Amino acid sequence: MSAPPLTRGLLGTGDPSLAAHLAAHGPLTAVPDLAGVAADLTGRGGAGFPAARKLRAVAEAARAAGTTAVVVGNGGEGEPAAAKDATLLSRSPHLVLDGLQLAAGYLGAGTVVLAAGSAALPGLDRALAERGDRGRVRLVALPDRFLAGEESALVAAVDGGPALPRTKVPPVRERGVGGRPTLVQNVETLARLALLARGDAAAGHTLVTRHTAGPHGRVVDVAEVPLHARLGDVLPLHGGTQAVLVGGYHGSWLPTAVAAEVALDRAGLASVGAALGAGVLAALPGDRCGVRETASVVGYLAEQSAGQCGPCLNGLPRIAAALELLARPGPPRRGLLEDVQRWSGLVVGRGACSHPDGSVRFVASALRVFAPELSAHAAGWCTAAPSSAPFLPVPGGTR
Repeated sequence: MSAPPLTRGLLGTGDPSLAAHLAAHGPLTAVPDLAGVAADLTGRGGAGFPAARKLRAVAEAARAAGTTAVVVGNGGEGEPAAAKDATLLSRSPHLVLDGLQLAAGYLGAGTVVLAAGSAALPGLDRALAERGDRGRVRLVALPDRFLAGEESALVAAVDGGPALPRTKVPPVRERGVGGRPTLVQNVETLARLALLARGDAAAGHTLVTRHTAGPHGRVVDVAEVPLHARLGDVLPLHGGTQAVLVGGYHGSWLPTAVAAEVALDRAGLASVGAALGAGVLAALPGDRCGVRETASVVGYLAEQSAGQCGPCLNGLPRIAAALELLARPGPPRRGLLEDVQRWSGLVVGRGACSHPDGSVRFVASALRVFAPELSAHAAGWCTAAPSSAPFLPVPGGTR
């Protein structure tokens, strides 16, 4: 089943000006029931929460509290392998700002914020100036950290504090920025709201960041693709592809044969233990070591934790250290693999945020998919090319 075609996509022609935006999409018209328009739209920030339910929940919380809501556009893309939100903000900022305008109007919001990495802010400031919206939408720079875009960490940053996750009770939808009910919506979700309001079939498509092997190294691009499409039709899979990462560094490794046939939607991916998450799809070439790649990423994730709970303070660093050893070919480390599996189970559900759970989901999938490589390492050798460079990006390049 394929999604209906888009009449006008999210990424446009690359001209980010207001004139080009209006020429492509026309003016934004009033939407009497935004939640109704968004009935089939799920959030594109990773969790996939239904956008309409989120809008209604914040509206109800604001009414119950007798106050005005806050709307925050989340462009905090701390995932090192992801580029979809940054690409969207640079190419089509006015679609995101249209979505913010629609959400703020629906909620009667008194405060509107757009948070993103510092590199995106000059272009967003120009877009606001073109619209005459400087002063009506506040821009907030987010640090380049993995957890900066987590909902409660984002609220903390908007409030002027460090971008660290906080307790989930009360939820942000009830008490967020300045203690007021707050809608935090990913920028792609906001842009899709703007297309839906114009009658486009935007809910049936998604942006993905694709990583593939090219003749001169890793090739990265961002594409808009239909949901329900076959993953093998969306991500080029060559004969040498040994595994596919779906969802980014809180995602899952899949065997190539499984990944090639799965549908790129929630139900299809869930059937093989995966989710679209941050929208990252990476085809791991056959000359790389999947265990080495996994150890590198988990080391980074352990360093990026907020350090506010036991699973992040103790669990992730211990798992990362064990994986570092397992990634080195040599004599078997007695019980080490079993330790990683046991520690991963102890971490699940015990963190202050979802970072530990996402990290061990990534680990568990690697232990399944790269079991033959782990056996090769225990026998003292590695199947990867000796001089192969790391495939997955890890900031700092120290691993």
